[in-house]
Amino acid sequence: MPETANMMDDHILVASFKNESTREKAFTDLVTKYQERLYWHIRRMVIEHEDTNDILQNMFIKVWKNLAEFREESNLYTWLYRIATNETLTWLEQQKRRTSVSLSDNESAFADKLVAQKGFDSNKIEWRLQQAIQSLPEKQKLVFNLRYYDEMPYDEMANVLGTSAGALKASYHHAVKKVQAYLLND
Repeated sequence: MPETANMMDDHILVASFKNESTREKAFTDLVTKYQERLYWHIRRMVIEHEDTNDILQNMFIKVWKNLAEFREESNLYTWLYRIATNETLTWLEQQKRRTSVSLSDNESAFADKLVAQKGFDSNKIEWRLQQAIQSLPEKQKLVFNLRYYDEMPYDEMANVLGTSAGALKASYHHAVKKVQAYLLND
């Protein structure tokens, strides 16, 4: 029942946004409702707080520009995750091009950013888990984060990522095996 209530709230948010007189309040409510979840979704991919905030801001600008045309063919949060994911992947691709390094060097750079984070202790399991996740290929990292941290069902992930649930299950399975191997060999 809470999921149905949440969808109803989202429907009201979208309808309020489409009304010029309630647009700003509806957008503020939307940001308040989803900002933290989307922040952590992005942060797990890019590591640094400042980069995460930049991507999140760009994502919400796109939402502002496009929400009036949202047709509600998917859940609002699925649509928001898709935009956040695309913005994050675009940013990551720009970082790769900007640094002109190989993919393994780029993954290493993200691992170095993780190590540089305040409070990092390589002996703590949560940091070792983050290092293992950062060692994954980009798509597996994304699927692992959506499933493990956000507990997103495969059908919702399929809508966000534009692929089949079966492919996502396989990708998640491979990611879990790699994370386990990393943690056991660490």
